[in-house]
Amino acid sequence: MRMKKKERNPNETRWGDAGYDRIISREERIAEIRQFTLLSDVFLSVALADPAACQHVLRILTGIESLTVKEVRTQYTLSKIQSHSARLDVLAEDGDGTLYLIEIQRKDTVDHPRRIRFYGAMADCEFLEKGREYKDLPERYVIYISETDIWKKGKTVYPVRKYLGEKEIPYDDGEHIIYVNAQVDDGSRIAELMKYFRTADPEDNSEGELSKRVRFLKEEEGGRKTMCEVAEKIERRGEQIGEQRGREAKARDTARNLSEMGMSLEKIAQAVDENINVVRQWLSGAESKS
Repeated sequence: MRMKKKERNPNETRWGDAGYDRIISREERIAEIRQFTLLSDVFLSVALADPAACQHVLRILTGIESLTVKEVRTQYTLSKIQSHSARLDVLAEDGDGTLYLIEIQRKDTVDHPRRIRFYGAMADCEFLEKGREYKDLPERYVIYISETDIWKKGKTVYPVRKYLGEKEIPYDDGEHIIYVNAQVDDGSRIAELMKYFRTADPEDNSEGELSKRVRFLKEEEGGRKTMCEVAEKIERRGEQIGEQRGREAKARDTARNLSEMGMSLEKIAQAVDENINVVRQWLSGAESKS
């Protein structure tokens, strides 16, 4: 009996997700690639890995026409041992050393301001080397792109302004936050760019270097090969994450059982081969639920 093909929204596809474990043929992957839009964090990351395409987008989003991208990293992981990790969709640096973090967020249930606060803090820790002074922190832009108007005020762009007192004295800490959404069309240049983000039509040449990159990824053999390779990497990463979560769940259960048996925190940490502070958090969480 032939299995019925499972229909999926390509922008929400995560190769390797649980519940989708059948082998994806190259033809199916290519068909998915053609349907991707730039509101997919996967496709955006691959598209903006090209410095020229990234520069085109950043010039429009920041309004800095002279901005020159020196380096781009995509799906860049910021990790600390005793805290959550953060994976940035796009991290770019210009010729002056200013950093640009671009994030795609499709969920409305996320605490957006605190998510940006966390990502910014992680980036600051990553790029302020030990022994350097605070003045050496680079200027940093966080550009947060959402599918819907999360602030529901009918604007395409919401720049965050900082002031001392009653908006009389600008407060400059080197951080610039810009919320952008693809739902509202206010006739601005950024809204025009967001229209393109929603379609990523390879036949649409209106966005210069970005259009060239999208056409390459969707229509040319070299681009398709790149996307298929990315798919395989994400597939493997999904499997690794699943295995890691399984090991952590087992270690948590073991730690809880050993604690109930009266074993000390230090010995539990040794038994499950985990940092003692992590084990303390596990047991604290278990106690709060009981």
